Amino acid sequence: MKISDDSFYLNAYFSGHVQGVGFRYSVSQLAKGFEVTGFVKNLVDGRVELEVEGRESECRQLVAAIVDELDSFVRKTEISDGIRAKQFTTFRIA
Repeated sequence: MKISDDSFYLNAYFSGHVQGVGFRYSVSQLAKGFEVTGFVKNLVDGRVELEVEGRESECRQLVAAIVDELDSFVRKTEISDGIRAKQFTTFRIA
């Protein structure tokens, strides 16, 4: 049985000066350029979490675009990924 690329998901945690600076809005605008669904949200520990689903290449390219475009805010990026059933139908700011 072949697993569809559409069941790929990626979690990224961004730390640095990423809250209170329009980071989530900027991520949501960047996400519009990719075929992904999921969310971006602030965490209580000061990081921002991104969770996206879609083709692996789209998910990874979005993270690369975020790091490239918002590099002055990001000090560290932690990424994990895997395969699962789709959970989202849109991309939103949580």
